[in-house]
Amino acid sequence: MKEKRVLVSGGSGFIGSHLVRMLLDIGAEVSVIVKYKSIIDNPRLSSVWDNLTIYEADLRNIDSLRQFNNKKYDYIFHLAAYNHVGDSFLHVNESLHSNAIGTANFLEFAPEYEKFLYMSSSEVYGFQESVPFNENFSPFPISPYSVGKLAGELYSKMKGHQTGNQIICVRAFNTFGPYQSERAIIPELIIKCLRGIPIATTKGKQTREFNYVINIVDGVIKAMTTEPSIKNVVNIGSNIEISIKELTKLIHKLTKSKSDLRIGALPDRPTEIWRMSADNKKAKEILNWSPRISFDEGLKKTIDWYKKYIEIYYSKHSLLNQL
Repeated sequence: MKEKRVLVSGGSGFIGSHLVRMLLDIGAEVSVIVKYKSIIDNPRLSSVWDNLTIYEADLRNIDSLRQFNNKKYDYIFHLAAYNHVGDSFLHVNESLHSNAIGTANFLEFAPEYEKFLYMSSSEVYGFQESVPFNENFSPFPISPYSVGKLAGELYSKMKGHQTGNQIICVRAFNTFGPYQSERAIIPELIIKCLRGIPIATTKGKQTREFNYVINIVDGVIKAMTTEPSIKNVVNIGSNIEISIKELTKLIHKLTKSKSDLRIGALPDRPTEIWRMSADNKKAKEILNWSPRISFDEGLKKTIDWYKKYIEIYYSKHSLLNQL
């Protein structure tokens, strides 16, 4: 990866920003696509902003992609997406346009590249009769978000077949870590626990696996750089499940929280997926990848980070609140 010219769409997103920093650490020359060319709108990249080439573009608008004419990259990582499963039911059009149309536009008007990686999602599996989810399972997406992600995956495969270009698809499973939006369950629980806010959940019988973000980024980079290039989709996940009930209790304990736990206060979602975990044999065999940071270690690192986050964004003594 050293001295490779790399373009990352969604570079200021949660996973994208971690990917960008790791790429810089290993010597890549990194460009990023963001919606707004402003450090105020992209705080996740503030520490490395001056080391990047920044492009402002909305992949749903093909006009904004014309600026990439005659540009060439070794690797393109496509992570830009509408990223909230639940909200996609309220924002169907935006979700589908971002995940499906945005991906198609990018592939049609992308600059030249040696390899292109499309970041898909475990959500494309949807309803399955067994776990862990294997790459050979037929996808059964159950949200507008996952329908759009699967459409982007299919377009990527079609484009690779049509052009002969090296286009790689990976399905990342649930990810957590510093800089994640509190709309995701782990940061939501951590912040509420640290602030002493009551926590209401379903009975929490559903299980998920949660992957520390550095592990996912490791897998994405290995998927891009493995030779010969990957031909079919690959899961990036740990295959270690935890119930939402146990996750809630664990975070409550680790934060030494006084928050009132109201487990069972919320109804189950009508389209709930009761178990979700990755069959990661393919990633281990083909990519020589396995998680290097344990769930427990990653969770402690994440809690420590959110303690500092709360001091900055919630404290009345924060400099942000003294302007």
